[in-house]
Amino acid sequence: MNNKMKAVVVGAQGPRLATVGRPVPLPNQVLVRVRAAGINRADLHVAAGHKHGRTGGEGAVIGIEWAGEIAELGSEVPPGLAVGDAVMCSGAGAWAEYAATDWGRVYKLPSSAMSFAQAAALPVALQTSHEALVASGGFSAGEAVLVQGASSGVGLMSLQVARLLGAGLVIGTSTTAAAAPC
Repeated sequence: MNNKMKAVVVGAQGPRLATVGRPVPLPNQVLVRVRAAGINRADLHVAAGHKHGRTGGEGAVIGIEWAGEIAELGSEVPPGLAVGDAVMCSGAGAWAEYAATDWGRVYKLPSSAMSFAQAAALPVALQTSHEALVASGGFSAGEAVLVQGASSGVGLMSLQVARLLGAGLVIGTSTTAAAAPC
């Protein structure tokens, strides 16, 4: 496998296409050949030269969610993932030909009918929504859910997650500026 790849990186004058080193997965990481990448508010901040968590700054590869096929597994990745599996992931460096991430951020595509483009839009919003509603929020079927800011990816996903998990009432709010014209 070639050790170089194309990626969108933060440059002094904004994002630019560059040739960079292909990531080498650490023992607990999975290397994925990227077929589609999402775009998030965090990506826009990084593209503008700001930090998001541990990523950002000049030379950083933009992108925090993607979908593709597993190209390589680190030596400590547990069974259940294999080279060639179609997956969706979150982490850093998605706007590139290859991206590496911790194996716990890698999810097999639930269906061969799901495209890589569809899958690339799910990991961050879905993880955030599930964490807020279920893991931290303790949501139970039949409860009411209010989602403030239901015009973003996370907000819209939260409405769907709540509905699919059996919410008795789901309400989403948004600002007038984000509302669709009547």
